[in-house]
Amino acid sequence: MPGTLLRTVRTAAVAVAAAVLAAGGVVAAAPAQAATSITVNGASSGRTFDGVGAVSGGGGNSRLLIDYPEPQRSQILDYLFKPGYGAALQILKVEIGGDTNSTSGAEASHAHFRGDLNCDRGYQWWIMEQAKARNPDIKLVGLPWGAPGWIGNGTFFSTDLVDYFLSWLGCARQHGLTIDYLTPVQNERQWSPDWTVTIRNALNANGYGSVKIISGDSWPGDWGPAGPIATNTAYRNATDVLSAHYTCGYLSAQTSCAVPANVANSGKTLWSSENGSQDYNDGAKPLARGINRVYLDGKMTAYLNWDLIAAVTPNIPWPTVGLVLANQPWSGWYSVGKDLWAIAHTAQFTAPGWKYLDSSSGYLGGNRANGSYVSLKSPNNSDYSTIIETMDAAGAQTLNFSVTGGLSTGQVHVWATNLNSTNPADFFVHTADITPSAGSFSLTVQPGHLYSITTTTGQGRGSAASPSPGSLNLPYADNFDGYTAGVEPRYLMAMQGAFETSPCAGGRAGMCVRQAAPQQPILWKENATPYAQLGNVNWNNYTVSADVLLEKSGYAELIGRAGTEDLKPCGLNAYYLRVSDTGAWSIVRNNTSCAMTTVASGTTAALGTNRWHSLALAFSGSTITASIDGTVVRTVNDSTFSAGQVGFGTSQGETAQFDNLAVVSGQGGAPTSALRNTNSGRCLDVPGVSQTNGTQVTLWDCNAGTNQQWTLTSSKQLQVYGTKCLDAEAAGTAPGTRVIIWDCNGGTNQQWNLTAAGTISGVHSGLCLGPNGAGTANSTPVILQTCDGGTSQQWMRS
Repeated sequence: MPGTLLRTVRTAAVAVAAAVLAAGGVVAAAPAQAATSITVNGASSGRTFDGVGAVSGGGGNSRLLIDYPEPQRSQILDYLFKPGYGAALQILKVEIGGDTNSTSGAEASHAHFRGDLNCDRGYQWWIMEQAKARNPDIKLVGLPWGAPGWIGNGTFFSTDLVDYFLSWLGCARQHGLTIDYLTPVQNERQWSPDWTVTIRNALNANGYGSVKIISGDSWPGDWGPAGPIATNTAYRNATDVLSAHYTCGYLSAQTSCAVPANVANSGKTLWSSENGSQDYNDGAKPLARGINRVYLDGKMTAYLNWDLIAAVTPNIPWPTVGLVLANQPWSGWYSVGKDLWAIAHTAQFTAPGWKYLDSSSGYLGGNRANGSYVSLKSPNNSDYSTIIETMDAAGAQTLNFSVTGGLSTGQVHVWATNLNSTNPADFFVHTADITPSAGSFSLTVQPGHLYSITTTTGQGRGSAASPSPGSLNLPYADNFDGYTAGVEPRYLMAMQGAFETSPCAGGRAGMCVRQAAPQQPILWKENATPYAQLGNVNWNNYTVSADVLLEKSGYAELIGRAGTEDLKPCGLNAYYLRVSDTGAWSIVRNNTSCAMTTVASGTTAALGTNRWHSLALAFSGSTITASIDGTVVRTVNDSTFSAGQVGFGTSQGETAQFDNLAVVSGQGGAPTSALRNTNSGRCLDVPGVSQTNGTQVTLWDCNAGTNQQWTLTSSKQLQVYGTKCLDAEAAGTAPGTRVIIWDCNGGTNQQWNLTAAGTISGVHSGLCLGPNGAGTANSTPVILQTCDGGTSQQWMRS
């Protein structure tokens, strides 16, 4: 080697080693292995790279993301999709919702019943739109886990399913989205060559000829759908991609990712279309191995991680699996995982359409234990990137590179992540730039690291920071009037069935939550009756209340102290107040083994259908009190579960509505507490403990007096002293109307909506309760005001 070149190589290696040390690595005095020579040859053959991505679905795992406040919501989306910022995902696979539990919840169908169509249900359209807005080149994939029961009257492969797929693709078009790939079979359950041909023909005949078909998405290592490719010409022609899940092993270290010979020789593009299922930090090393090794071992050209984001509460299955942990929309807190940076090391340095360089990819020193490397070149035939992982290496290694075959011999940039570290400062660090000499350079790599070497620019590490974590505290209330139709209300997570906003029935104005799935779905997991839940798993002594309307014969449930949910959706540690249209009621205890135990039962006046009734379930230690229409039907003692969330449920196929959810501390048929103004810190007060009709309420220092104790009734009244109600004077509807106390008379000017955002608005006027002039002093009068969302119009129960 000429002396000048030797000095250049040594200087580069020292500079990189120093940068790695600064990033948390350990530079050995001498390499643990002999130097490895790598020729990056642009003339090498290799398959076309399709991308790295993630799966949103299977199911409900992205649920809480849409409920995040700004700017945190956009920050999370940037970390997932924005090029040069975070994961920079190149493929996004989404669930085609089927109203059935498909792992961590149920995703809403665009067609609950035959003839139904709503292209705005759920949040997957929104996620795809956000992904496309950040990266217009991202590839979109659709795949069903289950389906509504009307499809083929319970038979998945049917003419109904053809129409179902076409209507879903039509919905995508309405949202300005182009679906690139469709897997027209049931995820990990059913596949059919003849059915695949049927769908291909239907796509071609209906203007979706550009949508590519994936055959597979089969359970770990099952390449069964590849079998008929060799002999079934129509099936072979209909299939663009063959895929399987967990091709490196399920919940494995992903050290080996081979495919069967018939798959390797099929002539088809191969994908490893679902992998991971591992913690958002602990899965990073398997990811680092797997992304490289699916190509090295099996010539698979796409790698998708399950799942996209851990956006479910911690009692739901797989609560920390994803690239970002985002389970606190109420506080805005989130945490970016090491898994995300493991993906970034490929996604930020390549793009779909690049070519693998087979002769420039392999195992370091020919030994799997030393780590692996893959090289890819850009369509411009000049730029290239090499991704190196040393997850299992015993020590430092020196890599001697030479660049040839028309590739750029200019400066290369080195990025590194120390996956042995827990310090975020060691993740995705631009460590050094190296100028090769005569196309050659060296790099010392440390064990447990990921490296990306590239001639491209534009990479970056996002800088947005999360706020501190916080709890979802009581009281909590939502009257659902602030939503458009067809969405899941804030924080409500459907576990089975479809719980979405709908105009209230039974003569009630406003919006309600409706369980809208009218039949048992085609299942992906075990069956369960429809239910949805929300809240803090640490809520313990509280009263949950809601209004309910049954649309047909069956039952509705109010759920309390809901804790751990099993992988089977029927298995939930929780109590239920179950009431049927006949008036039969029961207090039921469930557990993760799906063992329902009736704690108490009885009969009350028939609820009937299309009529509103109020339910309440109160917990105080081991005491549980159930109330129907304001009457206590039973108090029992059961100490099995001490804390948990709240929720709604119905019998299978029951369509029912729920309204005026309220969760308050303490036990009783109606919640009572002070109302503290967020801006001033003072409480809503009746001056001088007056009980005189017409006394205007004011702000005053909170003192727990009876004149500051307000009871929210099932008829939306705020009562004080037990007989007086908060009243908009003379039924006024104009801003500035005085807010007074008056004998309770049932008028709409004495009815109030308490929202999850903390505002109190008049049912009659639609105006919000607030201190005059946003005042904060004692004796500031309280009036009706145009709602503006300000803190002076926000109240907390205390």
